[in-house]
Amino acid sequence: METRLYAITLLALYQLTLAAGIVLLPVAMFTERLGLRLPINRAVEGLGDAYAQASK
Repeated sequence: METRLYAITLLALYQLTLAAGIVLLPVAMFTERLGLRLPINRAVEGLGDAYAQASK
């Protein structure tokens, strides 16, 4: 039961980071012109990997 709850929580966090990445895309494009990068991709990849391991 705890493992399933953990996997569902990771899936929800993964979906929220994807949504945040989409919403923040214009901000990311603007900050990249200034030479700054937002680390959203690391959060998405990390949560995706964690979810893949938890759902096995």
